[in-house]
Amino acid sequence: MAQHTEGLVYKDHPLRRVGNMIYYGSMADPYIILMQVKETKKEKDLEVATKVSVELQRTGADLRSRDRVVKRSEKDGLYSAMDISAIWLERALAGK
Repeated sequence: MAQHTEGLVYKDHPLRRVGNMIYYGSMADPYIILMQVKETKKEKDLEVATKVSVELQRTGADLRSRDRVVKRSEKDGLYSAMDISAIWLERALAGK
């Protein structure tokens, strides 16, 4: 696994946000997680994710986009999405 020295890290894997997409894991590893915030609601001054799409994807450059997706799910809230993401990524990287 690649070493990470900057940015957000969750359970030893980097976490990057680009718009409504959240990437969890390193592109140097064989798998990453892609989370997409589908719906949000306003809580005081903060937008809170209420529906999040989660995909476990292969990172191989030679794969077509439809062949990259290994698993897919939709969760209610970011906490549930992060929870399943950590489990899927650890299992995939361990070869289980």
